[in-house]
Amino acid sequence: MIEPVIKEFIEGIEIWRMNHVKTRNAITDLDMINTLVSLAEQAQKNTQVRAVILTGNGPAFSSGGNVKEIRAEMTESDKTPHELATWYREGIQRIPLAFQALDVPIIAAVNGPAIGAGCDLTCMCDMRIAAESAQFAESFVKLGIIPGDGGAWLLPRAVGLAKAAEMAFTGDAINAQEALNFGLVSKVVPNDQLMQAAMALAKRIAVNPPVSVRMAKQLMREGQRTTLDTHLQMAAVMQAVSHRTDDHKEAMDAIFEKRKGNFKGC
Repeated sequence: MIEPVIKEFIEGIEIWRMNHVKTRNAITDLDMINTLVSLAEQAQKNTQVRAVILTGNGPAFSSGGNVKEIRAEMTESDKTPHELATWYREGIQRIPLAFQALDVPIIAAVNGPAIGAGCDLTCMCDMRIAAESAQFAESFVKLGIIPGDGGAWLLPRAVGLAKAAEMAFTGDAINAQEALNFGLVSKVVPNDQLMQAAMALAKRIAVNPPVSVRMAKQLMREGQRTTLDTHLQMAAVMQAVSHRTDDHKEAMDAIFEKRKGNFKGC
């Protein structure tokens, strides 16, 4: 049986490789959904995980929806609109919620086309690095549907409302360089250097005190939906906690002693 996602653990970094090569790593299949959600939940509980890299095996990052499955569920079945809505809620919509609940930073290493829900999956991650062969398309309208996985919430936060609207209303693909120009990705590298670049970024994150990194992600996430006053109150409380961690003391000692810190997540 083919594993939907292959997990590796290297020096505090988890690598998740989507492995449904025949479907170009479609993420609407239940086994893929369950695995991605489970990996996120496990990483949240595992204090040894300091960063995550998500990528795809084969030539594609993710084709998004399994078109054959969607056609069977949506156009060839007699499911009611309520049942179809439930299919989304209990299916693919669990992925953005699981990723949103994960305090560990996630890097999308986009190795090829990221189409539809695959494009949205990259936006569920905190950072994106693209191979030169990467493409991005918010292509739902071309199938006569809309982003059912949260893409209309995610994409504008990544590229701004105007560009997100252009991508969503036309369904047209953009290449890696265009994605860089619009801020969808932070770097474009040759295909054979993608994982090296993603690992380099992950290591730069992983060397820092993990509690501080997780709290920084929490603050950034909450900052998208709270007032400044509420955000500042949260920051004050988290900062007070940070000042009483062993890792803060170790970080200060390391600075004054001109050495690398040895952080244990406490």
